[in-house]
Amino acid sequence: MSSIPTLTPSENFGNLTHAFQSADSSARPYNVLTGFNLGSNTLLLSVPMHQFYEISAVANEQGLAEQSAEGMIAQRKLDPKHAAKLATYILKGLVNTLIERKKALKEEPSHALAVVQKSLGKQPYMALQPVVANLRPPNCTPTGENLRWKELHPGVITVYLGDKDVLWVIDGQHRRYALELVFDFLKEIKMSHEYPKRLKLYPLEKGQMMTPDELAVWMDVYEVARTTCKIMVEVHLGLDAFQERQLFHDLNNLGKKIENSLAFAFDSSNPINLFIKDELVEGSLLNASVIEKDIVDWHNDPGAITWKDLTAINAILFLNKTNIKGAQPGEVADRIDVARKFWQSINQIDHFGQAQARKKTVAAQPVMLKALAKLTYDFAFGRSHDPQILERLLDGIPHLDLSHKNPMWRYYEMDQVDRKSSGLTELSEYLPSDEIAGGGGANRDIGRYDPTEHTMRFGAKHNDIFPLLSDMVRWRLQLPNRHQSSDSDAVAAD
Repeated sequence: MSSIPTLTPSENFGNLTHAFQSADSSARPYNVLTGFNLGSNTLLLSVPMHQFYEISAVANEQGLAEQSAEGMIAQRKLDPKHAAKLATYILKGLVNTLIERKKALKEEPSHALAVVQKSLGKQPYMALQPVVANLRPPNCTPTGENLRWKELHPGVITVYLGDKDVLWVIDGQHRRYALELVFDFLKEIKMSHEYPKRLKLYPLEKGQMMTPDELAVWMDVYEVARTTCKIMVEVHLGLDAFQERQLFHDLNNLGKKIENSLAFAFDSSNPINLFIKDELVEGSLLNASVIEKDIVDWHNDPGAITWKDLTAINAILFLNKTNIKGAQPGEVADRIDVARKFWQSINQIDHFGQAQARKKTVAAQPVMLKALAKLTYDFAFGRSHDPQILERLLDGIPHLDLSHKNPMWRYYEMDQVDRKSSGLTELSEYLPSDEIAGGGGANRDIGRYDPTEHTMRFGAKHNDIFPLLSDMVRWRLQLPNRHQSSDSDAVAAD
């Protein structure tokens, strides 16, 4: 198969009639790199962000309708929530670009700009991966026929793309829509001088109004977005719908997903992850060491905790969620003092962070730490937060009987006689009913006690178990009963 530079440049028309028929006043020149990806011709374009949405389309039902195009659907449906998260990421990148540009010009970033960056969050580096697109036939063939172009030097050409030369997105429709959201956000600010009510890409306090200094920041961001920032697009030539589908599948399914622990260790953008790294690990606020893989053999337990579990515990502590996605820098900053006190209290638990901690205390099992984190969230940030009760909780944690021999953990393994003899009769008032709506029994299998090893090993269904453990701690410390009040918010799963 011939590569593009071997073709006769289509600017060399045979006669004026051909030239008039081929003319396209909308055509824009793009200097591109030519490539040969596994035997197929490709073009690598650098497109201004504000232009990309206009010259591209997505081959899903909505995109085909917008282009009045016929053909097979070759894309999944758009997920607006995912696109909105990407839009916030792009906005963060634009703010960072503005700050770096001011530094390069020896200008001091304004206080308002620093506040905007703090609200969006910082990270060491930001970039968008290239979008993959296709120029469909008949406007383009696999060898590049019907394209207008001229060679600048080997491997670099100028290609002219008009309105008919639509870039059909194969991989990157959410990046495409996110760019549109960002420009809509900035345009609305430019027009109204107010934060958009519909496009919530920037975290705001309730009733927060835009100041003149903030408006100046967003106008600078808009200028950067329009003039400085570009997106790379790898363009394949002349693919049909079946080929687009296959390439979409390969790009989205053949890559290996990184392990959660590695993702947490590498990510410096999420504010909860930053708290874990800066304060718990590097700041030595956490007595236990942090490792990547789960500990299966308790006899070889170094007293460590995994990145995955540490992240899940802090997700409950800060957000009352099962993961840290969507954490806002401002919200997290306001809760760090409580989080520090929580981990200081955890460090005072007997045997926590020591060798063979799992054999010595149930607090070394992540599900118990989730239970304690849940209580801390409820009394610090929940609907019925109470500073005095929070203080009682944090002061009481180091004095709890968190040993394996505590019969409270075996409550669901006991009959009524054993519960009474163990002094656990009144605990039932703090626990949820064993019946669930619609009939049937709820899951109350929180784990098993091993009489040989004298250890209580909690089960794997943490989201079912830690609320029950929280109730047990409430009872032991005589904290408010969540089944007689509304002081406990349901944990949100993502």
